[in-house]
Amino acid sequence: MEAKKFEMDLAGRKLSVEVGKVAKQANGAVFIQYGETTVLSTATASDKPRDGIDFFPLSVDFEEKMYSVGKMPGGFNKREGKASENAVLTSRVIDRPMRPLFPKDYRNDVTLDNLVMSVDPACRPELVGMLGSAIATTISDIPFDGPVAMTQVGLIDGQYIINPSQEQWDKGDLKLTVASTRAKVIMIEAGANEISDDDMIAAIYKAHEVNGEIIRFVDGIVAECGKPKHEYEHHIIPDELNAAMYAEVPSEEMEKAVFTDDKQTREANIREITDRLAEKFAGNDEWLALLPDAVYAYQKKTVRKMILKDGKRPDGRAMDQIRPLSAEVDIIPRVHGSAMFTRGQTQICDVVTLAPLSEAQRVEGLDPNITEKRYIHQYNFPSYSVGETKPSRGPGRREIGHGALAERALLPVLPTPEEFPYSIRAVSETFESNGSTSMASTCASCMSLMAAGVPIKEMVAGISCGLVTGETDDDYQILTDIQGLEDFFGDMDFKVTGTHTGITAIQMDIKIHGLTRPIVEGAIRRAHEARNFIMDTCMSKAIAEPRKEVGKYAPKIVQIQIDPEKIGDVVGQRGKTINEIIARTGCSIDIHEEGAVDICGTDKAGMDKAIEYIKIITTDFEKGQIFTGKVVSIKEFGAFIEFAPGKEGLVHISKIANERIDAVEDVLTLGDTVKVVCLGKDRMGRISFSMKDCPQD
Repeated sequence: MEAKKFEMDLAGRKLSVEVGKVAKQANGAVFIQYGETTVLSTATASDKPRDGIDFFPLSVDFEEKMYSVGKMPGGFNKREGKASENAVLTSRVIDRPMRPLFPKDYRNDVTLDNLVMSVDPACRPELVGMLGSAIATTISDIPFDGPVAMTQVGLIDGQYIINPSQEQWDKGDLKLTVASTRAKVIMIEAGANEISDDDMIAAIYKAHEVNGEIIRFVDGIVAECGKPKHEYEHHIIPDELNAAMYAEVPSEEMEKAVFTDDKQTREANIREITDRLAEKFAGNDEWLALLPDAVYAYQKKTVRKMILKDGKRPDGRAMDQIRPLSAEVDIIPRVHGSAMFTRGQTQICDVVTLAPLSEAQRVEGLDPNITEKRYIHQYNFPSYSVGETKPSRGPGRREIGHGALAERALLPVLPTPEEFPYSIRAVSETFESNGSTSMASTCASCMSLMAAGVPIKEMVAGISCGLVTGETDDDYQILTDIQGLEDFFGDMDFKVTGTHTGITAIQMDIKIHGLTRPIVEGAIRRAHEARNFIMDTCMSKAIAEPRKEVGKYAPKIVQIQIDPEKIGDVVGQRGKTINEIIARTGCSIDIHEEGAVDICGTDKAGMDKAIEYIKIITTDFEKGQIFTGKVVSIKEFGAFIEFAPGKEGLVHISKIANERIDAVEDVLTLGDTVKVVCLGKDRMGRISFSMKDCPQD
């Protein structure tokens, strides 16, 4: 193919797409530039379907190369390692709007790879990778019902910003990513500083308008460079198998099997039906191989009919009804904060740990403005939570994504480091799962933070809304608080977190080709009502506000301010002074460039002593000041008194006692603790003390 270049103006910057220049052996490839941010995006598919699978094997990678920002990678081998958390989250954001547009029965392996080669701070590479993957797949011969486009929206001083720069993205009140097909929104990802429902909806549809412009641009590329879509091996259930299954298991029996609020009972019912059908079809190997897919499809058809046509949910709830709720705090002894939140058969225990700011997580990535994370939220999903058994291999992309969503939900209400000089780690352990554990994690984490004494500004809760659609755009049901079955068989998972004031995070993904505006607005309104209900009727009953102090097992941190020019005096030569203070008091001490000093410890007396030492070291010595110190050196002419680590003054022999003494040793010995008064500095610049002139208690 002859290399071709296409350009458009996108939010005041040039978007350039080159096709046929590089990576020609991929099914689809684009060399895409936005400003000076450059990404190579490729889409590649295997020739044959993968054997023995019942899902579409799509892989998405976002490769952050440190050369793109002119940096050497950290570590000994100076090579990029495993994907960063940001790369994982970006891959997920690319995956979610793309996956529904592939054929549902496509079983060929597909890999979408995005290689970040240069980064312009005015044009975020994540957005360029999203657009690159969408265009590369659309022009390829891989079956795909595109185009799809993505736009990001920021909010600064009440003004929406389309495709904000990295600095605007980091500092603004909104971080919104929206993906759209020609007519509908297909994916939403957002973090927000308590944005109102109306403002969020307006931002979503500003992005949707821009997506329309991008799609028209992509149409021009496809017209010139698009390849015919290749044929593939379809995986469908034969009509004869369906007919035989329906005859053996009438719809009334399948409805009865799935119509229960207990997950284990429902699974047992389906196992009994599956076993019966397997016995019925014994000898027909082709049908037996397809039976699990057929039963799954039958369940899906039944559940969707019950919800859409009969207005019934599998567990008998109303469409806007939340499952039974419970919440409690302080369930784990000795930790700094703990809480458990239960919603139906979904249960999360969250544990908070507090530490000095120096223990914040170091971050190495393409964003120069983020070098560390003070607040970390991590989410774990063990197999026992869904009644399965498999070895733990650490968090996967799903776990990382769920942890990041709950983290994003709570960031807007956290106190500043000046208000609360701690690093904070929240860990959500999934005890039981039957739908939307990430939203339960948000609720549990909020309560755990309050129990730990973190002075969050407002309570945060989250809920997930689902959707079942019919044949027309106005034939649908929105479901509040979806359980696992409704998630599996439904069309949408619309997670929204927020305070009573506004939205703090959104994550929406769907299995259909987009949502109409009434559905988007309806889900956001429904989520608002639900999260208020959860906070008012459940969470606030367990803990109504943050505790005034951190727990007895948590480190205590006091922050004092010193003259930045005195930092060197506190640190001492090669750290000698500060290490001595730490050794004597048992406290950890962190000094910030602007002169803030954090003293962290569990013993109040030791913390008070550390503060006293630092204040002594950083105070200009004046005549009349009283100190208590230790005799560290004796000379013929007097004794040197250490009154703080690294700080000494001289008591001349004539100033030791009221009466004349012949030798210092007649009164003082090494290690004695004495009280002295400052006389100023002598002609040699040394601090001069007097014992005899010091007022006695």
